[in-house]
Amino acid sequence: MATSSLAPPEVPMELHTGNRDRLITALRAHLSATASPPRGLALLQGGEEQTRHCTDHLELFRQESYFAYLFGVREPGFYGAIDIASGQSILFAPRLPPDYAVWMGEIKPLSHFKDRYKVDLVFYVDEIVQVLQDRFSEHGKPLLFLLYGKSADSGNYSKPASFEGIEKFETDLGTLHPILTECRVIKSEMELALIQYANDVSSEAHIEVMRQAKPGMKEYQLESIFLHHSYRHGACRHYSYTCICATGENSSILHYGHTAAPNDRTLNDGDMALMDMGAEYNFYGSDITCSYPINGKFNSNQTIVYNAVLKAHNAVISHMQPGVKWIDMHKLAEQTILESLKKEKIIHGDIADMMARRLGAVFMPHGLGHLLGIDTHDPGGYPEGLERPNEPGLSSLRTIRELKEGMVITVEPGCYFIDALLRPARDDPISSKFFNWEEIEKYKSFGGVRIESDLYVTGQGCKNLTNCPREIWEIEAVMAGAPWPPHAAATKAENGLPKA
Repeated sequence: MATSSLAPPEVPMELHTGNRDRLITALRAHLSATASPPRGLALLQGGEEQTRHCTDHLELFRQESYFAYLFGVREPGFYGAIDIASGQSILFAPRLPPDYAVWMGEIKPLSHFKDRYKVDLVFYVDEIVQVLQDRFSEHGKPLLFLLYGKSADSGNYSKPASFEGIEKFETDLGTLHPILTECRVIKSEMELALIQYANDVSSEAHIEVMRQAKPGMKEYQLESIFLHHSYRHGACRHYSYTCICATGENSSILHYGHTAAPNDRTLNDGDMALMDMGAEYNFYGSDITCSYPINGKFNSNQTIVYNAVLKAHNAVISHMQPGVKWIDMHKLAEQTILESLKKEKIIHGDIADMMARRLGAVFMPHGLGHLLGIDTHDPGGYPEGLERPNEPGLSSLRTIRELKEGMVITVEPGCYFIDALLRPARDDPISSKFFNWEEIEKYKSFGGVRIESDLYVTGQGCKNLTNCPREIWEIEAVMAGAPWPPHAAATKAENGLPKA
């Protein structure tokens, strides 16, 4: 039976108080720089509970991310406001009907939310117009800074707060979103602690999957092991994204695991597995990928591809520090993989020529990594003035920013044999010359390898928050029953406990 050393931490609401303070400081600085008076309120609307289509089945609620960042509120139906001049914070809670107490549990008084979420004032949502007018009308119509802006990842727009009577206020739709997004890019120590815990949970759960994976199982059984371990031992009810449990040829499908490809293949002896899964704790997430052979032993082809990706993964991490451009790290990963493939005679020719023709994107069509925090693809990758590249592979980058101290970003190089990309390369008379098609044919049903870790950018370099076996000898040892981390065996021996 799986054991765990995890201890779910208490979450201090000072984390969200600090996030609000950072926003107020940034808003005041912006208003000062634009010669605008330091007045108005940042007003956000929290998420609403959703039913499954037309039924009365309520989906498990997860708070809207910007609202969670500022207020930490778990419940649906809230609004939150922060006065720029005073820094005063206000929550507006939904007024629940009496029968809520019968079906859903105790109706909490407003004082409960004031104490729990460490805000200055709490009122009901239906009082929002009166409260804001009574308290903030000394300069005329109160000014509301509303959250409205486009996600560079989804192309969707955040929903600005809306309520009956909002026409009685002056509103600003352009100021808040870029400033609040930039606040989310740099993590505080308390935020980092939660991301580290989510990584600890996910790393441990990945290792449990690794230990139990065997030929004959189903992909969804590996998913269930991860979900069970993360929830039972780590108290993680939510997950950062849909689990990708891809084996064999499925491991070349970058976002496998969705409803049309639902982690349902049978694991075969000799398959490579690509497990991309991450748990979320108190809104903050993790994003980890482990790749390994289902039977616990790497064959020669698996060793070649895996070591190519591992070398790229490690090269990027060794170069990361503030000031480094992320697009350069992506190109470093591509070049490293191409060099490894050339050494094994899978491709041939001049690496610089391959890079110029963007052939690295044939093997790694996705971006190297993305910002991570309350969202798996945390916002801020493309602030105003930064344009997404158009070239193959580079167009998939979720950011091309320079690294800054305090960022958390994933490093996830991969190498895949995707027929939909190899066919056009073969048909191109110039690109085709770089490929040894006889060797490529040997990898036709290989799938792919991805290795993904979560990195925190420090003042001098970076810190890896993920703790999974990465070297081939480590993976094979863990799958054969060895403890992880390796020093765990020595610690148990010192305490008179069995090693495994």
